[in-house]
This record gives sequence, structure tokens and C-alpha cells, in this order.
Amino acid sequence: MRIGELAKRTGVSERSLRYYEQQGLLMADRTPGGHRDYSEGAVDRVIRIQELFAAGLNSTKITHLLPCMRDTDGGPSEFATPQLVADLTTERARVDRMITDLIRAREVLDEVIDTASGRGGSSAMP
Repeated sequence: MRIGELAKRTGVSERSLRYYEQQGLLMADRTPGGHRDYSEGAVDRVIRIQELFAAGLNSTKITHLLPCMRDTDGGPSEFATPQLVADLTTERARVDRMITDLIRAREVLDEVIDTASGRGGSSAMP
């Protein structure tokens, strides 16, 4: 499929898809005319890349991680290394700290909202 179709099917801009290719995250064959030609599996790959970016990983970490993820058939990859597992564990701990910080920030905002609205009590939203 061409880049425009991949962009449409994944909701990712063509510019981002070119960036993913430049970073080695996504591969495309070329037509005789030089146009990118993506396989059907590129849709799943782009969705995975988006999920990993959303989790706070950068493109370098994603480049190392993608070969270790499960294939589309659900089978495990054989490329995971102990270092990758350690790096991912560190990333997960970072995300946990961010969640804790965000929960605390929400609690502070709830207190300020309660005070400002004259409620003064604890009607914090979950």
C-alpha cells in the first residue's frame, strides 16, 4: 500500500511515517517509480509504534524494542535480551512515578477547586 493509504488507515501523518522509516522503525519497499510500498503488516507496526510513543518511549528505545515484541501471530520473539528487559523495567518504573505525580497533582487541584468553590470539604473527583 502507498503511504497515503497507510496514513489514512492508521491515523498517522505521512510526515510521521517518513520519520518512522528514517529512524528504522518502519520499512517500505519501493516501486519502480520510487514510491513507498508498505506491506499489510505495516498497519500493525505503526499502531505499535504509536502505543510505544504514547507510553513515553523515545524512537531509539522503540528501535531496540520492536524486534522483541510478539509477532502478529501472537508468538513470542526470540530477540529479547536481559539488558532490554532491564531497560523496560526502568521505563515502567518511570511511568509509575509519573502516574503517582499526576495523581498527587490532581489531589492538589481538587483541594484548590473545593476551597475556591466554597465547598472546603473533600469532594475530590476520582
